[in-house]
Amino acid sequence: MRTPDPGDPDPDDLPAQSGMERVETGSAGIGPAEIGPVGTGPVGPSYRQRAVLVLAVAALAVLVLDLVTKQLAVTQLTDRGPVRLFGGGLYLVLTRNSGAAFSLARDYTFVFPVVTLVVVGWIAWVSRRLRSVPWGAALGLVLGGAGGNLVDRIFRAPGPFVGHVVDFLSLLDEHGQFFPVFNVADMALVSGVVLAILLELTGRRRDGTRHADNEDPDNEDPDNAGPDNAGPDDAGPDDADLAGADPAGMDRTGTERTDMERTDTALDRVDARPGAGAPGRDHA
Repeated sequence: MRTPDPGDPDPDDLPAQSGMERVETGSAGIGPAEIGPVGTGPVGPSYRQRAVLVLAVAALAVLVLDLVTKQLAVTQLTDRGPVRLFGGGLYLVLTRNSGAAFSLARDYTFVFPVVTLVVVGWIAWVSRRLRSVPWGAALGLVLGGAGGNLVDRIFRAPGPFVGHVVDFLSLLDEHGQFFPVFNVADMALVSGVVLAILLELTGRRRDGTRHADNEDPDNEDPDNAGPDNAGPDDAGPDDADLAGADPAGMDRTGTERTDMERTDTALDRVDARPGAGAPGRDHA
């Protein structure tokens, strides 16, 4: 038995570990590391920091780019006709949008700031357990886009929380007839939502793990199939077969034939006795 070293920590003083967070200490003195569910790999603090950093950078980049481009649109496109770019593929035209993204629901301006604040709060709550870099990028795009339009709702005319959003990008038509006029924040919102949907469809979770595919029958190992999964070809002998089986390995047919031969031999012995007769037989 190993004698405890006076310098070793008392096991009772060590922090309790959950199933998601374990402490692995090797012979080389490796420090604590968070381990995810079995088969999912490590999801330590560095993974969380990286994911949150990607979320913050994406959100800040979208917010800054949106505010700068909107200010340029206001200063450069006010009292000016549409600017044609890429052979008519894109037009720069200044519009004020009281609705949601892509000029939707113009009559419910007051609702959108409240919805945006709820989305921002939800993203902040989710980021506490965020350990997936792709999810960090998706949530960062949504957060930056929502924040960019929220700034317009609060600080632009006609007043706080009912301000009109600045839109200035129009595809294939200078008046938004082909596609609603939009801005950088709208593009970020749509891109973030699409990316989040793709991550969900591919089984990627926000904690850095993936959905287990244990329910796929094609992945079942036939060698490890239990009695409930056995097919017709795997069915073993029933109790009746085992009861009638010969110890030497003879099958049922051979066993029945042996019993008949023994019966005939016994009857022949009875017939061989003087004056004896066997029931069921004809005597000459």
